[in-house]
Amino acid sequence: MEALRDRPRTDRQRTDRTGAATLPSDGRAHNLSLVRQTLHSAGAMSRADLSRTLGLTRVTVSDLVSDLLERGHVVELGHSDEVRPGKPAILVDINRRGLQVIGMDLAENSVLRAAVLDLDGNILERFERTIASETGRDVVNQVLELASEAVDRATATLLGIGVGTPGIVNAEGVVTTAPNFDWKDVALRDLLQEHTGLPTLVSNDADAAVHADHTFGGGSDDMVLVKIGRGVGSGLIVGGTRARGAHSAAGEIGHVTVGTDGGTVCKCGKTGCLETWMSVPSLERALAEAAASFEPDAAAGVVLREAGERLAIALAPVVGALDLGEVVLSGPRELLEGPLLYAVQQTLLERLLHQDPSPVSVRLAANAQDIVLRGAAVMVLWDQLGVA
Repeated sequence: MEALRDRPRTDRQRTDRTGAATLPSDGRAHNLSLVRQTLHSAGAMSRADLSRTLGLTRVTVSDLVSDLLERGHVVELGHSDEVRPGKPAILVDINRRGLQVIGMDLAENSVLRAAVLDLDGNILERFERTIASETGRDVVNQVLELASEAVDRATATLLGIGVGTPGIVNAEGVVTTAPNFDWKDVALRDLLQEHTGLPTLVSNDADAAVHADHTFGGGSDDMVLVKIGRGVGSGLIVGGTRARGAHSAAGEIGHVTVGTDGGTVCKCGKTGCLETWMSVPSLERALAEAAASFEPDAAAGVVLREAGERLAIALAPVVGALDLGEVVLSGPRELLEGPLLYAVQQTLLERLLHQDPSPVSVRLAANAQDIVLRGAAVMVLWDQLGVA
């Protein structure tokens, strides 16, 4: 189960779709998640305040809180300072200091990254392993060793491991294909669970990134995040739910051919794929060539504007068809900010139905370096605590 995409349906939705009666345990699990979600987002509050906020009886809330205290998901913080008649209320909060998560980012160029994070997505400690030409099982072994190092350095109970990886990942955490690692049908989730003994969630790196922006970055419920690194991919949130697609490949836009005017031959064998215009290595090569030209600044501007235009051409049908309200770019700020970002904005406006105000906003993701690590943590928070 992955954050947002596999968010439980309400009891009414279950009954309407299946015709089956709702089990009492379903309702209790839902209410436990509501308590955790409310405390995570709103902060410490009394049982009485929780009762009013959730619309549940005080007896029910007291029972739910007792259950969560036993599980270690919630802690008591002491008496409230608020002056009220009767005994001072005791505040409860999500166990922010007693629970941690491991996040892993396998999509960065030549480095595997991991981190220990708290429940608010703050990175407490980082770990890296440099890779050169390793592929196949050699990379898998490096990933397993890096996960063990992160687990050993955690300072509180671990809820699980979240992983953002290049390639296409199915619902069972199998990387069906990741050409950069020469991976095909690698059961990464099962391998990590067996190696560490911890619940593990595996997702495409762009999907992990969109989870992070949606949860910690104020992203909207209808958005696309384009992650630009050694490849180009995107994650989609539609109606507050991550879109997976028929083949677990929603958002795989890097090898969509953009335009009919040729371009560079891609490593996939096609000509003019979006990655040949927009990936970081492609942009850096084009900018290096521009720097050697007669007017380097003007030439660099042309490179960045054309890349932005190509990206917007690929995105416009997606934005229009799904009525998305936000496009977020995640990658090196020095490449994306300025002419490239402006070109994306202008080209989208030219290609979408005109509305006032603009139907879509375009912005850069904050803290792009850590966005996959934080998104991987979000997947675990939802899977283990129902928090997103």
